[in-house]
Amino acid sequence: MVTSRDVAKLAGVSQPTVSRALTDHPRVSESTKKRVRDAALALGYSTNAIGRALSVGRSDRIGLVVTDLENQFYANMIAPLHRELEQHGHELVLITESPASAPLPERVAAHGLAGVILSTTTVDSVQPSRLRDRGIPFVYLNRTAPSARADSVTVDPEPGVRELLSEAVALGHTRIGAIFGPRNTSTGEQREQVVRAVLDEHGLALAQRDVLHGPFDFGTGYEGLRTLHERGGGPTLLLCGNDVVAVGALNAAAELGVPVPAGISIAGFDDLPTSRWALVRLSTVAYDLDAVAREAARLVVARVAKPDTELAHVVYPTHYVSRATVGGPRA
Repeated sequence: MVTSRDVAKLAGVSQPTVSRALTDHPRVSESTKKRVRDAALALGYSTNAIGRALSVGRSDRIGLVVTDLENQFYANMIAPLHRELEQHGHELVLITESPASAPLPERVAAHGLAGVILSTTTVDSVQPSRLRDRGIPFVYLNRTAPSARADSVTVDPEPGVRELLSEAVALGHTRIGAIFGPRNTSTGEQREQVVRAVLDEHGLALAQRDVLHGPFDFGTGYEGLRTLHERGGGPTLLLCGNDVVAVGALNAAAELGVPVPAGISIAGFDDLPTSRWALVRLSTVAYDLDAVAREAARLVVARVAKPDTELAHVVYPTHYVSRATVGGPRA
């Protein structure tokens, strides 16, 4: 039976280096990783899932790439992705990405993955084009990037935003502010464009001093609301890039003693399970999060099975869910 010692001998490295190289350790150079993988493939080294993928040239493992493990949005994607992939005979593998990480295609190859779901891609990311150039199947989930065309599952914010702003205007809101997501994400960019366009239809506009941008995380909402509060006389309705940002804003409002919605109305986007809690009851733009995740799983499985088929772009609609955090403007 071929052992890691045999692979080490053929690759000209130590036995511990073989293990580190096949698990994509960041301290192992890319040239060494390639030499070890080539040796493992030549010898048919297959003591684990990585080895089996290398030896037979295929894998049943699908990677989900995320950058923020603490973000509830991605945490709520994992379960439906896992269930759908399991039904198709595939296993979900979580891949965390950071500036210090090795190039994504190398990590995918080292872990013997059949395909990848990209959920945190920025519009300026080079990772999609690198995956394409390596022939690694991938699907965009929630976000897209212009560097490489691929299957995608996204949501259309327009119907839900239109319902939200129609209600807000009917309630009497005229000064509306926003804490949008990052400018280098397709979701952040699209949601901002839709909000501005719908407000324009109502004869309203976002004042520059009432608009902030930041990551889709708790801190962005928390610090954002405090910043707007310190400026004084701020908006009566605050639109947030997602529910996590909105929850951060709600917490800041509570600490500052600003009542919601009597002092300021706050709305989110995504309708995460937390938003439905009795203690939160966040008004938000909603869509079928489970269905979006399951569709991404189905698309990547189909792409792995038939790499040359026509690309699929699935868009889910949104709607507004009115709860306890949006009311009439303060006097």
